[in-house]
Amino acid sequence: MSARTPETPAADPAPHRAGFACFVGRPNAGKSTLTNALVGKKVAITSSRPQTTRHTVRGIVHRPDAQLILVDTPGLHKPRTLLGERLNDVVRTTWAEVDVIGFCVPADQKLGPGDKFIAKELAGIKKTPKIAIVTKTDLVDSKQLAEQLIAIDQLGQELGITWAQIVPVSAVGESQVSLLADLIAPMLPESPPLYPEGDLTDEPEMVMVAELIREAALEGVRDELPHSIAVVVEEMIPREDRPKDRPLLDIHANVYIERPSQKGIIIGPKGQRLKDVGMKSRKQIEALLGTPVYLDLHVKVAKDWQRDPKQLRKLGF
Repeated sequence: MSARTPETPAADPAPHRAGFACFVGRPNAGKSTLTNALVGKKVAITSSRPQTTRHTVRGIVHRPDAQLILVDTPGLHKPRTLLGERLNDVVRTTWAEVDVIGFCVPADQKLGPGDKFIAKELAGIKKTPKIAIVTKTDLVDSKQLAEQLIAIDQLGQELGITWAQIVPVSAVGESQVSLLADLIAPMLPESPPLYPEGDLTDEPEMVMVAELIREAALEGVRDELPHSIAVVVEEMIPREDRPKDRPLLDIHANVYIERPSQKGIIIGPKGQRLKDVGMKSRKQIEALLGTPVYLDLHVKVAKDWQRDPKQLRKLGF
């Protein structure tokens, strides 16, 4: 009779993990672009102008082993207005509630006072693991990148921050983006998925539509305008009496600026700029919602809204 070999027990599958990570950094450090690259679809608006993000957008990355919910915060900065103060409060509240913090620093700019200001704040958050992410690596050569990696390591040592990882990435060239997700996943708590498969964000559609209009309105405007623009979608209604195979969604939205003199800048000569904003944002909105859209845009003045608590509430801040 042959001796039976004891069966080797099957290894337990690794537990599924799910949790929240947020990217922090000074304005224009590449946080929104990185969020979009990880999710694989546009969920955060991007712009060459700093301070574009005003809401914490949650992008959701689905993996077989983990669900990673990315919270994209506004850039932390020294506030000059009530809006600025509220944006900073949003950032600090978010930091206190996530499982992992990613500190984003662009590769093509030396560490400045803004980066150090944020790192100092991060040093006060003891328990949450922190990853230093060097973004925009496609813009520098290997020598410049190495210098930036060393500078971040030294900054951590000076402030008593132990970086869990220091990772160079290029969201535009998609270099190391999936590696970043691989590094964050094991730091999340064991948990079943928190959102259904297929959900890419929990941002309400009206808010995302407003953000896409604002992104298009920010393109190419003069420097005095970026923070003066707010967009509110008043209503989104399917057009009645349309055949099932040819639906149309009517979207009525207002673009708010702070002063009457800014109206002409947004509308442009013979209304051409506003037309362009409408065309650009309509394409993005149709891609987001998967349905043809009729977009009705109006420009309105909300005097000094960034400094007025009542107006800020009305505009959703």
